[in-house]
Amino acid sequence: MNAHAAATTVSPMLQRLADERATGALLRDHGTLFLEDGRIVHAESPATPGIDVLLTAGGRLPPEGWQEAVDRAGPRREVGRFLVESGRLGDGELEICHLGAVFDAAFFALAPGSGPTRFRRGATHWIGSVRSVSAAAVERETVRRRELLDTVWPYPVLDTAPVVPRAAAPGQTVTPRQRALLRAADGVRTPAALAWALGRPAFHTLLEVRRLAATGLVETPQDPMPPPPSPLPGWVTQVASPDIALLRRLRDALEATL
Repeated sequence: MNAHAAATTVSPMLQRLADERATGALLRDHGTLFLEDGRIVHAESPATPGIDVLLTAGGRLPPEGWQEAVDRAGPRREVGRFLVESGRLGDGELEICHLGAVFDAAFFALAPGSGPTRFRRGATHWIGSVRSVSAAAVERETVRRRELLDTVWPYPVLDTAPVVPRAAAPGQTVTPRQRALLRAADGVRTPAALAWALGRPAFHTLLEVRRLAATGLVETPQDPMPPPPSPLPGWVTQVASPDIALLRRLRDALEATL
């Protein structure tokens, strides 16, 4: 494995199973990855709306149509094929939605965790064969998404805290999707709960919350614990790291004068 591959490997066990062309379910703290011949064919996580929610919440598929597919084809592990062959979804449409759900759930399933990782050899998912993706591609996308979140607003505490909206500054605009998210944010729902309520991918909801926080439209909560003291002199850390706190103070000062 080259240095770049090693740097982007977020689950050595997943990589090993891919190399072995294994079939089964990889169970982790925050979700499950289903493999067939070493490739990922499905993923699910309690943090993310499943493909059923993504299809039905937007009205693309009525809930009763989804339930019929599960009842009739679930025992055969052919729900995906049934949806296409019955004319409820186009083949390409199902693939796009399925891949979106796979990458969304895999992002959370591959999050760092303290619990054991287990592999249930031979286990399959009732969705059946839709489209597979390589483990390496899933890991690369997971790393890219982690980096993107911190690029937008480097406060991971936002991802699990209740979303608390703030009033917009005069002249400040929001997109229709942001407006819908802010309407659903009641100070109690977390980003994951908002994703379920709105029927949106959970990662995209996390990203939108961080964008809103960066523009001052969502509160950024304090970190639960202060960072450990740096072993370097203060002037070194002040120069070496971007002063995000200063940017926040400037933003708040500007808002106070508007």
